[in-house]
Amino acid sequence: MVTRQDPALPDLTGQRVLVTGASGGVGGGIARRCAAAGAQLALHYRGSPEPVFELVEELRDRGVTAVAVRADLALPDAAAGLIADAVAALGGLDGLVNNAGIQPLTPLADTSREEWDEVLGTNLGAVFELSRAAAAAMVQEDTPGDRSARNRWITHIASIEASRPAPAHAHYAVAKAGLVMHARAAALELGPAGIRVNTVSPGLVDRPGLAEAWPEGVASWLAHAPLGRLATAEDIGNACVLLGSDGAAFITGQDLAVDGGMLATPGW
Repeated sequence: MVTRQDPALPDLTGQRVLVTGASGGVGGGIARRCAAAGAQLALHYRGSPEPVFELVEELRDRGVTAVAVRADLALPDAAAGLIADAVAALGGLDGLVNNAGIQPLTPLADTSREEWDEVLGTNLGAVFELSRAAAAAMVQEDTPGDRSARNRWITHIASIEASRPAPAHAHYAVAKAGLVMHARAAALELGPAGIRVNTVSPGLVDRPGLAEAWPEGVASWLAHAPLGRLATAEDIGNACVLLGSDGAAFITGQDLAVDGGMLATPGW
């Protein structure tokens, strides 16, 4: 078993973790930080397999247990199938990071019912189904008396848009707000089973080409950000590691903003 590779991180050694949407920048950052903390990983993708296959190879070269699992979460029963595949590949499940999602930019007046349903279905409905299936898989491993001894957790990747929506993102903001409330409600119901549920809400996350594609937005962010920079995918991964660790054993139903202080900034 590979143990924690970065001593600065909380320890996830031996934890079996599924990360959805692992082919993107944020998902890849989450996967790398969980791996560095000692986790064994199932990495979900929907479309082209190459990015996740390359990430799996990278992690395996570091001695990490990592597998790729595919699912189109817009399809019925896909969530339950994905959890089953992850459990089969890893021998069980201790943690789930619900990162997969879509974020089309469409003004509310131009948003069709079909697009609205697609965004809510992918960003919120699939998370409900994944979390339900994951919790069932986690509980299935229980033996009498061990629930308090095992660390099981679910973390949704929400957004600060849950409380501070951006133009042309109404459906996205509504879905992310739903994730925050789902985590609170699920924390109440799953707590007795020893399963913790939280959300991580990123601010603006840097990625290749962002400054060129949206120069005014990046400039505005940097002008107001108390910490003077954008978030990185690794910042989001670090938050997920923290919430999945034993050090967060008494944290559930909470939303952790990883925004460099932007929500606290007056006038932004």
